[in-house]
Amino acid sequence: MMNMIDSKNIKVGELDIHYVTGGQGEPLVVIHGGLNGAGAWRKTVTELSKNYTVYVPDLPGFGHSQETNVDYYVPEYVEFVEEFSKSLGLESFYLMGHSLGGGIAVNYALKSPKKVRELVLVNSMFLGKEIALWVRFFSHPTFRYLGTTILAILKGVKWIADRILSPGKFVSPISRATVTLGRKVTTLKEQTEVLEQRLSEIMMPPLIVWGAKDPILPAQQAYDAAKLIPDCQVKVFEDGGHSVYRQKPAEFIKLLVAFLG
Repeated sequence: MMNMIDSKNIKVGELDIHYVTGGQGEPLVVIHGGLNGAGAWRKTVTELSKNYTVYVPDLPGFGHSQETNVDYYVPEYVEFVEEFSKSLGLESFYLMGHSLGGGIAVNYALKSPKKVRELVLVNSMFLGKEIALWVRFFSHPTFRYLGTTILAILKGVKWIADRILSPGKFVSPISRATVTLGRKVTTLKEQTEVLEQRLSEIMMPPLIVWGAKDPILPAQQAYDAAKLIPDCQVKVFEDGGHSVYRQKPAEFIKLLVAFLG
């Protein structure tokens, strides 16, 4: 019998937060990337729920979660992971992050090592400086104005969609959080939020998963990070891309279960 995957809402501080959850077993919190939300993980959660109780929140400003009234930055998202886990009553948990979510997960593991049982990083940001030019474009002042125009158009589309479809069904592909974070963690030259000097401080040996054909973040960053983290495990899928958890689902799940137990 297939485990049921639920969409739920929870109050985290003053924010209404949407999350996807399902399964039974040890808790696993998953942090999504910067260009999608919890919905991108739904199929993966269905499989993972056979072994774990999985929680995938839409970060504030993404998906169906409420926006904040302040600018978005990594420390605020690290604090969100803490408050989200407290709201669920989780004293410790497995933690996995993809892309931007991987960068948030690394920061959280460094800040709260006693709460993270095992750490899994999937095509993670903040492990090296190199990143695709189109992502760096978010940091350019020109995009600040272009992005504002795009967001205004998307809000208009959402307003119309909510009156034709059910409210909350339309999810903007680009959010204010994406634009703001892009400005703050990159320049036109490189990633600026790089944790290379702190990777040796990670207390739980992580699993780093990557796709060799990732067009956004080079797989070499996985190998370089592994040299700095004691007992780190690395798996690079030769025919995988940036979202390797969706592109190689069966292999990804098998690898993850073997690592987490």
